[in-house]
Amino acid sequence: MPRPPSSLGRLLLSDNPSRRILRLPLTTTTTRRKRPSNEPWSTRIMAMSSTPVASSATSSSAVSLFPTQPVDQRYTISETRTVPSHIVRPPYAETGKVPSSFFPERVLIHDDASIQRMRAAAQLARRTLDLACAQAKPGLTTDDLDDMVHSAIIEKGAYPSPLNYAGFPKSLCSSVNEVICHGIPSTSRELQLGDVVSFDVSCYLNGVHGDNCATVIVGDEDDTTGDDDKNTPCDWRGVPYKANFDSDQEKEHLEQARNLVLSTRDALYAAIEMCRPGNCLSDVGAAIHHVADTTGYSTVQKYRGHGIGHQFHCAPYVKHFRNRDRLELQPGMIFTIEPMFTMGSEECFEWEDDWTVATVDGSLAAQFEHTILITRDGPPEILTLP
Repeated sequence: MPRPPSSLGRLLLSDNPSRRILRLPLTTTTTRRKRPSNEPWSTRIMAMSSTPVASSATSSSAVSLFPTQPVDQRYTISETRTVPSHIVRPPYAETGKVPSSFFPERVLIHDDASIQRMRAAAQLARRTLDLACAQAKPGLTTDDLDDMVHSAIIEKGAYPSPLNYAGFPKSLCSSVNEVICHGIPSTSRELQLGDVVSFDVSCYLNGVHGDNCATVIVGDEDDTTGDDDKNTPCDWRGVPYKANFDSDQEKEHLEQARNLVLSTRDALYAAIEMCRPGNCLSDVGAAIHHVADTTGYSTVQKYRGHGIGHQFHCAPYVKHFRNRDRLELQPGMIFTIEPMFTMGSEECFEWEDDWTVATVDGSLAAQFEHTILITRDGPPEILTLP
């Protein structure tokens, strides 16, 4: 695994500089059996064969202990939450129809006033993302977290960007285990120890959107560590990892999940390092793909980052794999980078809800996203840093 770029190394190691991230060796094995993904992971492991099998898709040096296929698509969702009438809404909020003008091919160069508004929207999106990550505890449903995110955004006078975007029914995208992105929060999907869950949080404030995403491992926290112990291994937030395990299977699963999450985040920061004026947009995808190759994971190619501003999704569209896109990065460009890594194949499919995107082979997935601004010289400004 490549070392963190020097200019971004501190950010890459932890959002809490007083902590250090523990790197764990990648492991191989195991057989997946076709069992519903809403079973506790420990129950699923008990039913597994100990005989390794060859992958029928893209090979990986890290295969999950989480056998999650076929997925259970029968989760229930609550009523769509309301937004106070005084909050300014994006054009699609009432009808769910995204105007065709939302997909321009011209790349917007933001002026100083627009950049200031983008900073405010991005910061609100980040604070709300941190809330979702901190509250992701065993026993809570993903709908509980959607309620928290929705309330936090409207309390600040903003609109949750996903809500009714092309008909999306919730304010948060919550993607658990084999779900790569666009997961719909559910009242029947309780989080469990070991779940790998990605939260994509976006908001519309003062006429512009802020957008970011992060992945956490539910319950992988050590409650016995003192706050002053700076040598305790921790996750990207500075939260100490669970140190005592109930079984070897639990330990192996959590170690594999940690490596997936940290490698996906590494890829994001490797890509951000490429975002300097005069560089090419294709440098972003090449950097991400290099991290995927080095760590043995697959990078999802179907979904991409995007320009952002008063429009939620617009040019440039950012590929997270090697490509030949030829666009020179210029000061004032603002776009998202949001790599999605999987433990197995990068192939994916949509559930019957037409939103939830899952891995074909049932392997675990992780995603991280920042909104970044190309500056006049030097590294970019990460608008969604805390």
